[in-house]
Amino acid sequence: MPKTGGRRLERLCAVSSGDYIRFGPGRPGLERIEARFAGHAYDPHRHDTYAIGYTLSGVQTFDYRGVSRDSLPGDTIVIHPDEVHDGRAGSQAGFCYRMVYVEPSLVMAALGESARALPFSRNAVQRDEQLIGVLRMVLDDLYNEVDELQMSCFLAGLADLLSARDPSTALRQRRGTAKKAIWRIADFLNKCGGDPVRSADLEAIAGLDRFTLARQFRATLGTSPYRYLIMRRLDIVRQLIREGASLVDAAVDAGFADQSHMTRHFKQAYGLSPGLWRRLLRPCSGGDRLSTLE
Repeated sequence: MPKTGGRRLERLCAVSSGDYIRFGPGRPGLERIEARFAGHAYDPHRHDTYAIGYTLSGVQTFDYRGVSRDSLPGDTIVIHPDEVHDGRAGSQAGFCYRMVYVEPSLVMAALGESARALPFSRNAVQRDEQLIGVLRMVLDDLYNEVDELQMSCFLAGLADLLSARDPSTALRQRRGTAKKAIWRIADFLNKCGGDPVRSADLEAIAGLDRFTLARQFRATLGTSPYRYLIMRRLDIVRQLIREGASLVDAAVDAGFADQSHMTRHFKQAYGLSPGLWRRLLRPCSGGDRLSTLE
C-alpha cells in the first residue's frame, strides 16, 4: 500500500453522491482501486509509488508536470513516483477508472541486474494495448486476491513495458531462452490440476528466478505462466461441466476462488459464459451428419 496516508490515498473534497473509491485485496507493495468521480476528485498530491491504470468511462483530466492531460476510455495512465498531480472530471458525465499502485522496489526487482535506473514514462497518457493487457492481469478481477504467480507475471510484464518507454534505462540484451526448463514448467502446470502453484515451486523446477522465468515462458509459449495455468484450469472446468458438475463445484475443483472468478476467465477465453456454453452442448450420436465443405 502506498505510504501517503494509507487508505487516505488522496484527499477528497466536494464529494458527489455518486463518487466512490473501491479497494481490491492487495499484496505487499501493491494496491488496487476502482474509483468514480462526477467533478473534482483530488487536490494536488504525490505518492512514492507508480500509479498505473486505465480510464473506463468519461474524461479523466489531471495536471501533471505542468501540463493538463485528458485520458479517454481505453487510455492508459502512468504517473511516476513522487510526481505531483491532481484529478477531476473533464466532462459533465464524470469519469471512472481502475488503478494499481506499485512500489518502485518491486519494479526494480523485476528488472533485475539489467536495470540501470527506475524507468520514467514521458507520456503520462497513452493508448497502449500491451499495457492494458498487463494491467488487466491484476485489475480485471479486482475483488479477488492476487496470487503469487499472478503477481510475478504482472511485475515482469510491467517492468519490461516501463523500461521500453524509457530508452535511458534500456535493458541489456538477454540470452536465448532455456527451452528445456520451460517445457518442464509447462508439464508441471499441465499436471497440477486445481492445486495452488507458488512461484518458488516453478523457480525450483526451472532453475530460473521468477521474472526471468516469466519472460522466457512467454518467449517460448506465447503467454505467461499464470495465463497458461488459467487455461489448464479452464480445461478442467469444461471437462467437469461435460460430466454434469455444477458451475460452483467445477470452479472450486479447478482451483478458482469462486464461480464469478471462473466465469470472468471463461468468458475472456471462449467468448461465452460457462452457463451458456453448457446449454449449447449437444451429444454427438452415430447418426449425426457433420457439416463438411462441398
